[in-house]
Amino acid sequence: MSLFKFFLFASCVVSAVAQPVEVATVTSKMLDRKSRLPGEFLPFQTVDLHARATGYVEKVEVDVGSVVKAGELLVTLVAPEMQAQIAEAEARVQALESQRVEAEAKLVAAQSTFERIRAASATPGAIAANELVLAEKAVDSAKAVIRSLESSAKAARASVEAHRELIKYLRVTAPFDGVITARWAHPGALAGPASDALLRLEQVARLRLIVPVPESEAGGIVRGAQVSFTVPAYPGETFSGVVARLPQTMDPKTRTMPVELDVHNASGKLTPGMYPEVSWTFRRPRPSLLAPPAAIVTTTERSFVIRVNDGKAEWVNVSRGGPAGDLVEVFGNLKAGDLIVRRGTDEIREGSAVAVKR
Repeated sequence: MSLFKFFLFASCVVSAVAQPVEVATVTSKMLDRKSRLPGEFLPFQTVDLHARATGYVEKVEVDVGSVVKAGELLVTLVAPEMQAQIAEAEARVQALESQRVEAEAKLVAAQSTFERIRAASATPGAIAANELVLAEKAVDSAKAVIRSLESSAKAARASVEAHRELIKYLRVTAPFDGVITARWAHPGALAGPASDALLRLEQVARLRLIVPVPESEAGGIVRGAQVSFTVPAYPGETFSGVVARLPQTMDPKTRTMPVELDVHNASGKLTPGMYPEVSWTFRRPRPSLLAPPAAIVTTTERSFVIRVNDGKAEWVNVSRGGPAGDLVEVFGNLKAGDLIVRRGTDEIREGSAVAVKR
């Protein structure tokens, strides 16, 4: 046998010998993953209060930090021209009512005249024929005048009510319970719908906690879940909120979803603008696949595990997830029960023969 043939024969013998490997089983388990995320408090409701009618600020009943109830008077404005407009409109109503009474009296007289002429017309030749027609037209004209006056009086009364409603706009009240957090109004200032805001009102007995949840954890958000958090202002104290609103959209810049939690703040300890640290437990929507960390082989080109398939080594591309005790979460074309090499290495070439150590 030539030397070349000897080495070729020896190589074939070596390649035919299966390499013994220690294996591990891919397991499946529901995982709860804990993350610490930053958040930000916002008022549950906030509004800048403007004057709905033009007038001068007469009195400001509150200041920064005032706790107010819904419907409470905050600012009073004055507008003397409005009272003059109401008086003018009321005077017009009275004038129209007087004209209507006078028109009704004329109608009664016209009807009486018409009745007498109609009775006289029963006697042939007693009156001219056109006199009856003129008397009837006079009655119709008087009725039309009354209808016109009644319509004008109705419009004048509506004008009075509109001016009285406008007077109510000179009283600025709180639309909801809250705290005054900014004040710009001072007595003597001119205010109106187009002017700057008078006050800022924020609802702080209930807060919105905005938490940017990473895209990788978005699938584990459970609406209604209780989430705990801490704030630097109260070290050692833990608070909680409830997952209330999911915007169902990602911030394209940060790849996070701004999830809103409702936080009850009856004590007033928490304030908008605080930055809490949220301890969030995310539950995967489906069981996770787990493998030993040493089974994952990472090269410059890929990450993979070596699956034992019918005595052959098969490289399966995977990506690494979070730790789960002594194991690590893996994502790839695997399933629970697969046998993989416990200590992976790229020296075990794909397709090579392997034998499971017993």
